[in-house]
Amino acid sequence: MRLEISCQDRVGLAKDILIVLETYGINLMSIDASNKGFFYLQFADISFDVLSALMPQIRKIEAVYDVRTVAFMPSEQEHYALKTLLKTLPDGVFSLDAKGRIRIANDAAQFMLGMQVHEILDEPLNHWVQGFNFGRWLGEPQLLPQSARVRIGTSEYLAEMLPVMLPDDEEGEIRAGAVVMLKSPARVGQQFNALQSQNKGFANVLAVSERMQQVLKQAERMAQLDAPLLITGETGTGKEMMARACHDASMRREKPFVAINCAAIPDSAVEEELFGYASQGQLIKRGFFEEAQGGTVFLDEVAEMSSAAQVKLLRLLQDGSFRRVGGEEDVRPDVRIICSTQEDLPARCQQGLFRDDLYHRIHVLAFHLPALRERKVDILPLAEMFLAHYCAQLSCPVRRISPKCRSFMQSYAWPGNVRQLKNAIFRAVSMWDGAGELSVEQLKLPNHDEAQGYVDAQFDGTLEQAMKQYEANLLRRLYPAYPSTRQLAKKLGVSHTAIANKLRDYGINKE
Repeated sequence: MRLEISCQDRVGLAKDILIVLETYGINLMSIDASNKGFFYLQFADISFDVLSALMPQIRKIEAVYDVRTVAFMPSEQEHYALKTLLKTLPDGVFSLDAKGRIRIANDAAQFMLGMQVHEILDEPLNHWVQGFNFGRWLGEPQLLPQSARVRIGTSEYLAEMLPVMLPDDEEGEIRAGAVVMLKSPARVGQQFNALQSQNKGFANVLAVSERMQQVLKQAERMAQLDAPLLITGETGTGKEMMARACHDASMRREKPFVAINCAAIPDSAVEEELFGYASQGQLIKRGFFEEAQGGTVFLDEVAEMSSAAQVKLLRLLQDGSFRRVGGEEDVRPDVRIICSTQEDLPARCQQGLFRDDLYHRIHVLAFHLPALRERKVDILPLAEMFLAHYCAQLSCPVRRISPKCRSFMQSYAWPGNVRQLKNAIFRAVSMWDGAGELSVEQLKLPNHDEAQGYVDAQFDGTLEQAMKQYEANLLRRLYPAYPSTRQLAKKLGVSHTAIANKLRDYGINKE
């Protein structure tokens, strides 16, 4: 039970309130006083009858204006707000007494030490953290904030030390201890990049391998140019992220970045979506190219663009203009075009599925993103980055990757590339079971062999059943991206009738 008493500041008021509580046999648990005219009391729950009699008695006390029940006291709110902040903060935080002994350690700090809070309370922080003498610093005549590089085992951190000073009765200060915050090099780098610029460009693109560093150097140079750019690579390699990075690093960074998935737009609507629609000389709808005026248009999976849209895009690239569907006037947008594809465009040109002249127009500048299995050096740094990000996002204690899991990640084929790695880490963190390390089992990855693809050791059935199951799963995955039977048939190189029959047989529909 908690009460809020609004009152004047009067000597003896607390004593008078305690006398009333004593009359009803109420034992006070805590009390909060405020200089804003409020007084708070906490005691064990009482019956409604007792409360109904108690509150009028308190109102009769001199200088009391009113009394009411409240859900919490101000000190409780402050305590739990601070507790929540410390629990979710990804940096390790220690509260030390005046002799450098640990009084409080948040979850991240306990994880850094690899110990539970009851094992470290009242122990000197220097037992585990080397590189700075906390006891000597706290004993200096003039206690000033400090920053230093420290170590816990083989791991390095940036330590920020802030003294805790309490006011005394003589308007001076009493030295009470200190707060120490430890930041990993990755966290320091993230904060530095955030301060550098809102337009981060390539700051968030992690590249440890020599091959990926070469790609970044190419991309950084090409980002400054205004010519069409083609980005190739397997699904999940980060083509859209690189396109956005190129936009953010260009002179167009203050203007829109419009991303369009060409495979997801039906043939019947692609021209209107890209170029807009007019009727009888009146603008009805602006297309994506007009919406991106002054900025960048990113055409993802450009190989899936319809023939009619390819013709209009070619004209836009040739003379810088297009006409809206139903329109009679030329529109000249000021945009840069970046395209991406996972298909072999020269091969599609030879097959008559993509215009040869358009290919050469969008292929002015180009770079290829390697698959994750081709840059294995990047796998663990990416995994650690995703782990730290999602642990902070989902308020999960920061964990390390077990040696067995690290070895597994290095040898796994990652057919879904960086996207698959990112999703696996997110799934593991979101389903965290309290374990201190990320294990292979938590990733829940299907068995995959580079030569044979996904392998299920528990498979039971006939070859015909396996083929039908694979076919059904493939159609279910592709149908949302190719939402008409003709598009899907064209993608798979079979007849429209055959696809329609298979969709019906497997019970697959747009819903």
